[in-house]
Amino acid sequence: MGRVTTRTRITRIHANRQSTRPDTVVVEEPLELRVNGTALAVTMRTPGSDIELAQGFLLTEGIVGDRGDIAAIRYCHSTDENGRNTYNVLDIDLAPGVALPETGIERNFYTTSSCGVCGKASLDAIRQRTRHAPADDPVVVDPTALSGMPHTLREAQKVFDRTGGLHAAGLFTATGDLLALREDVGRHNAVDKIVGWATENHRIPARGTVLLVSGRASFELAQKTVMAGIPVLAAVSAPSSLAIDLADESGLTLVGFLREDTMNIYTHPHRIGV
Repeated sequence: MGRVTTRTRITRIHANRQSTRPDTVVVEEPLELRVNGTALAVTMRTPGSDIELAQGFLLTEGIVGDRGDIAAIRYCHSTDENGRNTYNVLDIDLAPGVALPETGIERNFYTTSSCGVCGKASLDAIRQRTRHAPADDPVVVDPTALSGMPHTLREAQKVFDRTGGLHAAGLFTATGDLLALREDVGRHNAVDKIVGWATENHRIPARGTVLLVSGRASFELAQKTVMAGIPVLAAVSAPSSLAIDLADESGLTLVGFLREDTMNIYTHPHRIGV
């Protein structure tokens, strides 16, 4: 498995005094996903939970619907200049009967750590039809429990404490218990890792849960939430207009600016009890 962090030397200036010191930074490396031996996607990610990342990516892109659609996932023998396995290539075998994904120009899967949908041919190409629509999920979340989730998420971000350079996503119960947390240099990767965790543990659709992200709520994160059947998406920052539109259409409760005792509920407020 690749390193999550690495050490580098920096020049630091503080109070007009200069010094040289070591610093811990987060690792960013490419991960290539191959389906049945054919290259499908490359994403820049922080190594760790790669199999979850692959499973979450396949589910949120509509290629699989649950764990049963995946026969096997394994690292390919990709080596560096010293002959060591880089653990940067995963080969996924789909279960018999599961259709292979289309890889034409209208479905270009190249992603980056800053924008998971860069390279998509059009907005229509990323509006996937979920098998697990959250619209009929009856869960009600206590606002006090919701307000406590950012603190719980932040306290659990161990790698962020060392680097300050990672996004986080956490899956919570409606009462505020943290089920899983994942960190990554890309916010979309952190969410895919969470969805992959739910997929591996046969919790798709993830009914009755809350997905909390450490930054803003973009269209893509809202889409991934809907694809996983998660009924509530909360963000500590702002949502985008397209995220609001998608949440409204799909029955997703979207919460932004979640900070201590304040929050903005943009769609389907009936799930936030008062």
